[in-house]
Amino acid sequence: MLTGYLALFVIAFLAATVLPLSSELVLIALLQERESVVLLVLIATAGNVLGSCVNWWLGKFILQYQHKRWFYFSHSQISKAQAGFNRYGLWSLLLAWVPIIGDPLTLLAGVMRVRFPVFLLLVTIGKLLRYIFIAYATLYLVQVI
Repeated sequence: MLTGYLALFVIAFLAATVLPLSSELVLIALLQERESVVLLVLIATAGNVLGSCVNWWLGKFILQYQHKRWFYFSHSQISKAQAGFNRYGLWSLLLAWVPIIGDPLTLLAGVMRVRFPVFLLLVTIGKLLRYIFIAYATLYLVQVI
């Protein structure tokens, strides 16, 4: 079952970047195979958090390229995102698991120079709780159905 665990880790990692992948579906499938719930949750969390760490690191250095023609974000978009982050604060990183907003949020945390230990703690808590909820809901539904 090593390939299932590895697949979960890789997909969870890639899903935390800008790629539209669903690590939740892989987790649910592996839970159906009666694999270790704790191990699956920890592997999914580790992969997803590591992907968010890559986003944070990229965010930390991305603004040095804002003068390039190929740079994707306008100055006003960056300012608006920074103002939003300042408004909601560090605690918004607990929502790094939310689709659509989570990945840009982790990138923005790097731009805003959020201290890495704080970033890591908040993102890990949010993502771990999400995977625990998914595992619990899946196992509950399997028993009910």
